[in-house]
Amino acid sequence: MNKKAIVFGATSGIGRELARLLVNDGFTVVITGRRLERLHELRSESPEKYIVRQHDITDTEDSDKLFTELPEITDSIDLIIHNSGIGESNYDLEWEKDEPTLHTNVLGAAKIYQLSYNYFKKQGYGHLVGISSVASIRGNRNVPAYHASKAFQSSYLESLWMKAARTKKAQITITNIMPGYVDTDIITGPTFWMAPLDKATVQIYKAIKAKKRKAYVTKRWLLVALTLKIIPAKLLMRYL
Repeated sequence: MNKKAIVFGATSGIGRELARLLVNDGFTVVITGRRLERLHELRSESPEKYIVRQHDITDTEDSDKLFTELPEITDSIDLIIHNSGIGESNYDLEWEKDEPTLHTNVLGAAKIYQLSYNYFKKQGYGHLVGISSVASIRGNRNVPAYHASKAFQSSYLESLWMKAARTKKAQITITNIMPGYVDTDIITGPTFWMAPLDKATVQIYKAIKAKKRKAYVTKRWLLVALTLKIIPAKLLMRYL
């Protein structure tokens, strides 16, 4: 049976590569994003396997509209991947820099999570994947909104996982993917343990197929995560 997926944020980076892996694995994929030309470029690789829908993640009414129109696009959805996200350094705490991050990573993400969960509940099954970040574990004085927004995403996904476990009339799987540094457009400046995009997305896809509750990507970031959880705040502030 031909499975179907939606990838939010498929114009570049992790979302784009995951869409390719899904198509290679036999999925028909609805790809979304604001940059329509990038979506059509991706569709040209396998026109019969991609469905293009322009979508602004920050416009919650646009998200409502997309889910309302889903029955016209496909008869079912097996997998929804939310990958849309932004962030930038904000050394001087300028609201103009934080506001877009919060609109995208908090309000935009929460809307997609909620719509996806309710869609799957009505359908009776489905798998929701959120791409959060290792940044969700602790704060950062230079990128406060990004770290806080990723903490929001991780907490929301865990809450949905708890809800799904008690939802007897539907089989809903929730997966929280927590990448470290991956070579994408969002990364600027020097970093450590930077993972090539292809390596990271292969590990992400394996975690999705295994229906894991949580996965760190690449795997060695689990060590960083464990350290971040126990390190005292006074020591942490020297580095973050």
